[in-house]
Amino acid sequence: MPRPEINRSGEMEVFVSVVDLGGLSPAARANRVTPSGVSKLISRLEARIGARLLNRSTRKVQLTPEGRVFYDRCVGILSDIDEAEGCVGVGQTPSGRLSVSASRPIGTHILLPLVSEFLSRNPKVTVELLLTDDIGDIREERTDLTVTSGPMKSSHTDARKLGETGMIIVGAPSYLESFGTPKTPEDLERHNRLGLAHIRPVEGWPLLKGAEKICVPLVGNARIGDGESLRKLVIGGLGLARLAGFQVKRDIEAGRLVPVLEDLNPGDREEIQAVYAGEGGNLPVRVRAFLDFLDEKVSIS
Repeated sequence: MPRPEINRSGEMEVFVSVVDLGGLSPAARANRVTPSGVSKLISRLEARIGARLLNRSTRKVQLTPEGRVFYDRCVGILSDIDEAEGCVGVGQTPSGRLSVSASRPIGTHILLPLVSEFLSRNPKVTVELLLTDDIGDIREERTDLTVTSGPMKSSHTDARKLGETGMIIVGAPSYLESFGTPKTPEDLERHNRLGLAHIRPVEGWPLLKGAEKICVPLVGNARIGDGESLRKLVIGGLGLARLAGFQVKRDIEAGRLVPVLEDLNPGDREEIQAVYAGEGGNLPVRVRAFLDFLDEKVSIS
């Protein structure tokens, strides 16, 4: 004989309302059923569980020790159900954990300044932000989305373009005072050219020489594992580096870094994208909310 269908979450909601409202009658009114219907539901629930949950009288109900344990678990389960539906339901308030990964430069200069405002707009969301220059496939990373530059690493993802960034060779004023400011590609031969280690390694810096595009090899005494650490070493006067425009914009404005060879900059640019798995119409509400927020707030050019 097939087992009768049981709406366990519905039973839990009625049971919790009996406890919260202090009686069968108010719970019946809240759930739009009769008091006898609530009484029968509680009796069926106790019979199936094999324990008395409530001590009932004509005037009040009181939880038994077993009922207290069951009540606490029911409250947690119903809360989890509400959160799960809120995370994915169209038109729902964004809620739940939003996991975002980004390169250290993008995270430091673009995302971190915006986190407080996003959370103030979406108080039911918790942001988990992972900053690493070793960005892998978003499906392997198990994040909701990744904000990165350059080509996508998976064909099974979608992306929203946030802007484009140019690249600039920069050095600290103290370094340029000691070693001079290069004016030609040949001048770079006497300079310490710093680069990144293990992250989309490049052979050198592209520059224009007349109508020709050349590549000046990286020859320096340090390769750094992340872009922000490289930026700090350049500010400290160790050498020259070719960094993203958004990463050094404020340093240039403040005089901490100086662009060099800009008249020979070939003007190559990289897209900055928010990459996510799945199609836009099927995204969790929290992810759509963050993508729309980035569209509104991020301007990179």
